[in-house]
Amino acid sequence: MPIRTDSTGLSWRKSSHSGGGNDCVEVAFTGDGAAVRDSKNPAGGFLTVPAAEWDALVAAARSGELDLR
Repeated sequence: MPIRTDSTGLSWRKSSHSGGGNDCVEVAFTGDGAAVRDSKNPAGGFLTVPAAEWDALVAAARSGELDLR
């Protein structure tokens, strides 16, 4: 996963669960997956993830698999 810095054409959004602060990640959907960046440092670059990996991450989060115990 290379870190990219050119976000031209990407539309970033935060989770509605973020509480409105700058303490979360933002996601932008691309034609073949998703881009993820730190909302506190949007100019710091972002990671791109293929669609299958993004779907697996979301499924794991929804199932509770990623919850801290």
